[in-house]
Amino acid sequence: MLYPLIRKFFFSLDAETAHGIGMVGIDRAACLMAKPVAPCPVEVMGLKFPNPVGLAAGLDKNGDHIDGLARLGFGFIEIGTITPRPQDGNPKPRLFRIPEAQGIINRMGFNNAGVDKLLENVRAAEFPKKGGILGINIGKNATTPIEKAADDYLICLDKVYNDASYVTVNISSPNTKNLRELQKDEALDDLLSQLKARQLQLADKNGKYVPMALKIAPDLDDEQITAIADALRRHRFDAVIATNTTLSREGVEGMPNAAETGGLSGAPVFQKSTAVLKKLSTALAGELPIIGVGGIMGGEDAAEKIKAGASLVQFYSGFIYRGPDLVSEVAETLAIMLSKKNG
Repeated sequence: MLYPLIRKFFFSLDAETAHGIGMVGIDRAACLMAKPVAPCPVEVMGLKFPNPVGLAAGLDKNGDHIDGLARLGFGFIEIGTITPRPQDGNPKPRLFRIPEAQGIINRMGFNNAGVDKLLENVRAAEFPKKGGILGINIGKNATTPIEKAADDYLICLDKVYNDASYVTVNISSPNTKNLRELQKDEALDDLLSQLKARQLQLADKNGKYVPMALKIAPDLDDEQITAIADALRRHRFDAVIATNTTLSREGVEGMPNAAETGGLSGAPVFQKSTAVLKKLSTALAGELPIIGVGGIMGGEDAAEKIKAGASLVQFYSGFIYRGPDLVSEVAETLAIMLSKKNG
């Protein structure tokens, strides 16, 4: 019952200010807020997860709060999106709540301290040293021309490879100009081809194979979903994350902040992201796992993602609205669901 009171205070502040204070609070008081999390081990991408409940990228862009977040019971944590060089992102304000719909709009623009700073933080954290599964989400700098985007992804992949449990390639943020163009046929083929070749070189050089996932948008038609599924299979990617935020405003029309530009997340994106997940699952026919993200606000939402074809789930906006209780609730729901399925 504590979190609704805390949330009331945070929601009285500007969203980005509240985010900064909240993350420091997690570092200091995670043990007080955490509830026991049901064990539910799953193996995905060749990695053994203690439970299938993950934190989506975006909440901890620079990996400043890995250990605090880990104490809340997540089965895995994804940090980033990170770029080769530090960048400020878009002008403030750039983060907006829509409480009536349990939604959030952001146009952050990959604000981050750069890949080298993130790696300092990762190496100082206990969670990865103790075998915790840490995903690192990589992107391109805003000033890098779209035709040179692959260079930025390759720089980041080279740098994070040894410190990541898996690497996510983010080509689906709506807040970096033209980024979503990389989801289109030829551009996608070229990018995945270069990344796969580099991954295999790095595996050979480092003596370990680090899986790669592609994060896609929910704003895709059936033809695009099929084309992406074909490309993922062709280039032997290890997983796909469905989905990022949406440009649609369905479900929030006329509400305060709904007209702000940026990507919409939270409850309003649930149906759209789950529909993409389902179609993607059909198109992939089990050839690679899907991580389901988008609008998970409770245990039943997470169960729907698993039923639609996901092997793991992640959330971010749900965590803002529900707090740490969401981790234990989702873990318990999925543990019961998967034990029935396997039993």
